Amino acid sequence: MEPLLQQLGVSDLTRQFIVLVAKNRRLFALGGMIDAFLSDLARRQGRVSAEVTVARPLSESQTEMMSAAVRKSLGDRVAISVRVDSGLLGGMVVKVGSRLIDNSLRTKIDKLQLAMKAPGGHH
Repeated sequence: MEPLLQQLGVSDLTRQFIVLVAKNRRLFALGGMIDAFLSDLARRQGRVSAEVTVARPLSESQTEMMSAAVRKSLGDRVAISVRVDSGLLGGMVVKVGSRLIDNSLRTKIDKLQLAMKAPGGHH
């Protein structure tokens, strides 16, 4: 493991950390550890990251409009990552930390279906 990390040009501190994680048989959790560290670092630097999931790929102008709307809501120091999930059908889901803003068509349909099944939901 160590020669590979050296070949990749990983710093001494990072290399020692990864070797320690490997020795403790926790390599499977390394991705989560890195995400948590980067999230904490961003929070301390006053940056926020938002994950936006959309039903289909956005054009450049749609991406700019969506980014502007998210920044207006969360501030200028937000880093936005976009992923596509066709299962949403339409709309978008925005996740910021533990906050989830679900404005997807799939969720709206599910809520409508639940409301129609509820007692008194149909007349």
